[in-house]
Amino acid sequence: MVVLSKLEHFPYLNKNCIANNLLYGIPLIDLSKPDSKQLIVKACEDFGFFKVINHGVPMDFIRRLESEAIKFFSLPLSEKEKAGPANPFGYGNKQIGENGDIGWVEYLLLTTNSEFISESFKSVFGDNPDKLRLALNDYILAVRKMTCEILELMAEGLKIQPKNVLSKLLMDEQSDSVFRLNHYPPCPELGSENLIGFGEHTDPQIISVLRSNNTSGLQISLRDGSWISVPPDQDSFFINVGDSLQVMTNRRFQSVKHRVLANSLKSRVSMIYFGGPPLCEKIAPLPCLMEGEESFYKEFTWFEYKKSAYKSRLSDNRLGHFEKIAA
Repeated sequence: MVVLSKLEHFPYLNKNCIANNLLYGIPLIDLSKPDSKQLIVKACEDFGFFKVINHGVPMDFIRRLESEAIKFFSLPLSEKEKAGPANPFGYGNKQIGENGDIGWVEYLLLTTNSEFISESFKSVFGDNPDKLRLALNDYILAVRKMTCEILELMAEGLKIQPKNVLSKLLMDEQSDSVFRLNHYPPCPELGSENLIGFGEHTDPQIISVLRSNNTSGLQISLRDGSWISVPPDQDSFFINVGDSLQVMTNRRFQSVKHRVLANSLKSRVSMIYFGGPPLCEKIAPLPCLMEGEESFYKEFTWFEYKKSAYKSRLSDNRLGHFEKIAA
């Protein structure tokens, strides 16, 4: 049994602010189809979010990592804390960041550097951390490959040359990509209330790739501000446009605001790959997309933006400090 603190001090939602069971169609992209590049662009323009199938990530990699994650989160709290504290990498419980955000969640936040993964888990699993480490490495490498393919299809759909202008940032040896395992325990005390598992936010990186078990909870915000629930699909991946990609496309794509609600009966495990550029990479609208338009943003490095984002609350407009022209 995963142990978390009592429910007191956790944020609840007013049920009236949730657009429950609305039949919005989440864009579905079949990566094996020739029209996928155009559909990816449209999904990023309309939603900043889409689901992919025929993604090429072996299901064995997905299920193996989920199994190992469940084993880890089932350990006594004192054992899990040996992999922490999350500052920023390691184990975290309830507290999200250092600025007062909390949620009904425990998590592991990891750099995608395999050496760090190995060292982090020696303290928990002794000299035999191999099952979890290998599961993480196999999964991250396969998901990174798929993510780069998506970014190259995106570039083709935008008629950007060369097509690896985005994917090369993730493949760079200095790429600041991170990986997160989230566990949202069941919360039977909830009753009919809606408890925040992870508060509303956008992701600061270029792109995020999410996979969860077959448990609901994820919601995205539409352009009109309403929230819709995303039906779970344990065999597919969900893709988020990140803040950095919003800047690079000069708002043609917009990062999607999303959140997670706790479930009263079922445990939810999610695995998120955040594709980030090297720390020194300059983030600015791509010249080939500007067509004489003025940039909405000042140029900044990923390090500058990351440093600013980590000082903010989850729901803050993190890009506001870097805007040149009002929205």
